Amino acid sequence: MKDTYRTIAAPTAPVLFKEKQSKFLGFAFPVAMEAVVKTHLEQLRKEHVGAVHFCYAYQLGAEKKQYRTNDDGEPSNSAGMPIYGQLLSFNLTNVLVVVVRYYGGIKLGVGGLIAAYRTTAQLTLETAKIEERTIDVSYKICFDYPMLNKVMRLVKEHHLIVLHQSQTMRCEMILAVRKKNAEKLQGALAAWHEITWESID
Repeated sequence: MKDTYRTIAAPTAPVLFKEKQSKFLGFAFPVAMEAVVKTHLEQLRKEHVGAVHFCYAYQLGAEKKQYRTNDDGEPSNSAGMPIYGQLLSFNLTNVLVVVVRYYGGIKLGVGGLIAAYRTTAQLTLETAKIEERTIDVSYKICFDYPMLNKVMRLVKEHHLIVLHQSQTMRCEMILAVRKKNAEKLQGALAAWHEITWESID
């Protein structure tokens, strides 16, 4: 079972590609949701007032992937799709790539545009720090305070990540485990009647 995915660790520094006096600036950002995409685009539009096109592509999701491309006024499929093709080529998800174009006065034609946007996206992703991350499953567990030591042993043995912990009348934790180890953890939890648990999205 594949339970890893590739993404980038941090936003890249701008990458410049020139073609017939047009300037193409490439940017890549790690993103986990569509709302963040909009924020990055708005920021780039503020920073590059003289630019004519802000073309982009992004892919989201570790397992069920969704993507979107945008030509932002360039001929259909001459910008967004070549950018998206590089996300596929690098096998990345949860990544947004934006190419900002400053027009230089010479038309490139559809073929020239495709090559320029593809090259800028490629050069941009080549500068990114790429990470492989695990796909995790989360569980909410509740138990009485005397069970805490046993639970902490379980956390250590199964290499769990404690995402949240609260202690009121009862202890409550949200734990994450690598997907391939989830079944084994469920078996351990089911063996302890003192713990109530449920999987959460």
